[in-house]
Amino acid sequence: MCQIFINADPELYATRSRSIRLHGVATSLRLENLFWQVLGEIGERDGLSVPQLLGRLYDELTISGRHDESTNFTSFLRVSCLRYLQLQLAGRIPADPRVPIRDLDPAWVLAAERRPSA
Repeated sequence: MCQIFINADPELYATRSRSIRLHGVATSLRLENLFWQVLGEIGERDGLSVPQLLGRLYDELTISGRHDESTNFTSFLRVSCLRYLQLQLAGRIPADPRVPIRDLDPAWVLAAERRPSA
């Protein structure tokens, strides 16, 4: 089992910091390269650069009322990447990267998502 994971290209789990602006404030985010790749794929689907995608996610998270001082935005991004991949595997987000995410019905996409039990 471990061979599947330990034989991954080490570049995938190497971390990289990127500086972006959120509401005019420069900030630095540190993520593993694989997460930066997934964020790039998510953004490309809707014609957004990674900084534009991150700005949109930050804004929507803030507007939703789910972002406060205790929110770890980097962790939110990692979970968003994993959810994106899980929803693709479940067939709720098309594997075809030409289908923009903005064109999907969020209620339908999330209808089959399993929620962790408390």
